[in-house]
Amino acid sequence: MVLSRLPRFAARQAVRPGPAAVGKDTTANLRIEQLSTLAVVKNADDRRKLSQSLHEFIRMYRPHEAREDTVLFPALRPIVSPREFAALGEQFEDKEHELFGEKGFEKMVEKVAELEKTLGIYDLAQFTPR
Repeated sequence: MVLSRLPRFAARQAVRPGPAAVGKDTTANLRIEQLSTLAVVKNADDRRKLSQSLHEFIRMYRPHEAREDTVLFPALRPIVSPREFAALGEQFEDKEHELFGEKGFEKMVEKVAELEKTLGIYDLAQFTPR
Protein backbone atom coordinates (compact mmCIF):
# COMPACT_ATOMS: atom_id res chain seq x y z
CA MET A 1 0.00 0.00 0.00
CA VAL A 2 1.25 3.44 -0.92
CA LEU A 3 0.45 4.93 2.48
CA SER A 4 2.61 2.36 4.24
CA ARG A 5 5.46 4.66 3.21
CA LEU A 6 4.39 6.90 6.10
CA PRO A 7 5.18 5.43 9.54
CA ARG A 8 1.86 6.46 11.13
CA PHE A 9 -0.08 4.51 8.48
CA ALA A 10 2.25 1.50 8.39
CA ALA A 11 1.94 1.01 12.15
CA ARG A 12 -1.83 1.39 12.08
CA GLN A 13 -2.22 -1.13 9.28
CA ALA A 14 -0.11 -3.73 11.06
CA VAL A 15 -2.21 -3.67 14.22
CA ARG A 16 -5.76 -4.25 13.04
CA PRO A 17 -7.75 -5.40 10.07
CA GLY A 18 -8.86 -2.42 8.05
CA PRO A 19 -12.41 -1.14 8.09
CA ALA A 20 -12.59 -2.03 4.41
CA ALA A 21 -12.29 -5.73 5.32
CA VAL A 22 -14.95 -5.33 7.98
CA GLY A 23 -17.04 -3.32 5.52
CA LYS A 24 -16.90 -6.10 2.96
CA ASP A 25 -18.25 -8.52 5.56
CA THR A 26 -21.00 -6.09 6.57
CA THR A 27 -21.85 -5.34 2.97
CA ALA A 28 -21.98 -9.05 2.19
CA ASN A 29 -24.26 -9.54 5.19
CA LEU A 30 -26.64 -6.88 3.88
CA ARG A 31 -27.69 -9.21 1.09
CA ILE A 32 -29.01 -6.05 -0.49
CA GLU A 33 -30.48 -7.85 -3.46
CA GLN A 34 -32.64 -10.05 -1.24
CA LEU A 35 -33.43 -7.54 1.50
CA SER A 36 -34.57 -4.62 -0.61
CA THR A 37 -37.42 -6.13 -2.59
CA LEU A 38 -40.97 -4.98 -2.01
CA ALA A 39 -41.95 -8.39 -0.61
CA VAL A 40 -39.14 -8.28 1.94
CA VAL A 41 -39.80 -4.66 2.89
CA LYS A 42 -43.40 -5.61 3.63
CA ASN A 43 -42.26 -8.31 6.10
CA ALA A 44 -41.59 -6.85 9.56
CA ASP A 45 -38.83 -9.32 10.50
CA ASP A 46 -37.01 -8.87 7.19
CA ARG A 47 -37.36 -5.07 7.50
CA ARG A 48 -35.76 -5.32 10.94
CA LYS A 49 -32.87 -7.38 9.51
CA LEU A 50 -32.37 -4.88 6.70
CA SER A 51 -32.52 -1.95 9.10
CA GLN A 52 -30.04 -3.56 11.51
CA SER A 53 -27.63 -4.41 8.70
CA LEU A 54 -27.81 -0.89 7.30
CA HIS A 55 -27.25 0.65 10.76
CA GLU A 56 -24.22 -1.59 11.30
CA PHE A 57 -22.78 -0.61 7.94
CA ILE A 58 -23.38 3.11 8.56
CA ARG A 59 -21.83 2.86 12.04
CA MET A 60 -18.70 1.33 10.52
CA TYR A 61 -18.61 3.53 7.43
CA ARG A 62 -19.04 7.05 8.86
CA PRO A 63 -15.80 7.26 10.86
CA HIS A 64 -13.95 5.37 8.12
CA GLU A 65 -15.10 7.84 5.47
CA ALA A 66 -14.29 10.81 7.70
CA ARG A 67 -10.76 9.56 8.24
CA GLU A 68 -10.27 9.00 4.52
CA ASP A 69 -11.37 12.54 3.76
CA THR A 70 -9.41 14.27 6.52
CA VAL A 71 -6.29 12.11 6.97
CA LEU A 72 -5.80 9.50 4.28
CA PHE A 73 -6.46 11.36 1.03
CA PRO A 74 -4.63 14.55 2.07
CA ALA A 75 -1.60 12.39 2.99
CA LEU A 76 -1.65 10.61 -0.35
CA ARG A 77 -0.83 13.50 -2.68
CA PRO A 78 2.56 14.45 -1.15
CA ILE A 79 3.89 10.88 -1.23
CA VAL A 80 2.93 9.84 -4.75
CA SER A 81 4.08 11.34 -8.00
CA PRO A 82 1.53 12.64 -10.51
CA ARG A 83 2.29 9.56 -12.62
CA GLU A 84 1.61 7.20 -9.66
CA PHE A 85 -1.59 9.10 -8.87
CA ALA A 86 -2.81 8.73 -12.47
CA ALA A 87 -1.88 5.02 -12.42
CA LEU A 88 -3.93 4.53 -9.23
CA GLY A 89 -6.90 6.15 -10.97
CA GLU A 90 -6.53 3.75 -13.89
CA GLN A 91 -6.31 0.76 -11.51
CA PHE A 92 -9.51 1.87 -9.76
CA GLU A 93 -11.26 2.26 -13.10
CA ASP A 94 -10.08 -1.18 -14.26
CA LYS A 95 -11.35 -2.72 -11.02
CA GLU A 96 -14.68 -0.93 -11.44
CA HIS A 97 -15.08 -2.41 -14.93
CA GLU A 98 -14.03 -5.85 -13.68
CA LEU A 99 -16.60 -5.77 -10.88
CA PHE A 100 -19.48 -3.95 -12.51
CA GLY A 101 -18.89 -4.04 -16.27
CA GLU A 102 -18.71 -1.16 -18.71
CA LYS A 103 -20.53 1.92 -17.39
CA GLY A 104 -20.57 0.06 -14.06
CA PHE A 105 -20.50 3.16 -11.90
CA GLU A 106 -23.40 4.71 -13.75
CA LYS A 107 -25.39 1.47 -13.52
CA MET A 108 -24.74 1.24 -9.77
CA VAL A 109 -25.83 4.86 -9.26
CA GLU A 110 -29.12 4.06 -11.03
CA LYS A 111 -29.54 0.86 -9.01
CA VAL A 112 -28.94 2.67 -5.71
CA ALA A 113 -31.44 5.37 -6.73
CA GLU A 114 -34.06 2.68 -7.38
CA LEU A 115 -33.35 1.04 -4.01
CA GLU A 116 -33.60 4.42 -2.28
CA LYS A 117 -36.96 5.05 -3.97
CA THR A 118 -38.20 1.61 -2.90
CA LEU A 119 -37.13 2.28 0.69
CA GLY A 120 -38.57 5.79 0.68
CA ILE A 121 -35.22 7.53 1.27
CA TYR A 122 -34.53 8.96 -2.20
CA ASP A 123 -35.71 12.51 -1.50
CA LEU A 124 -32.94 14.03 0.60
CA ALA A 125 -35.09 17.04 1.47
CA GLN A 126 -36.97 14.88 3.98
CA PHE A 127 -33.77 14.58 6.03
CA THR A 128 -32.94 18.28 6.01
CA PRO A 129 -33.72 19.98 9.34
CA ARG A 130 -36.25 22.77 9.02
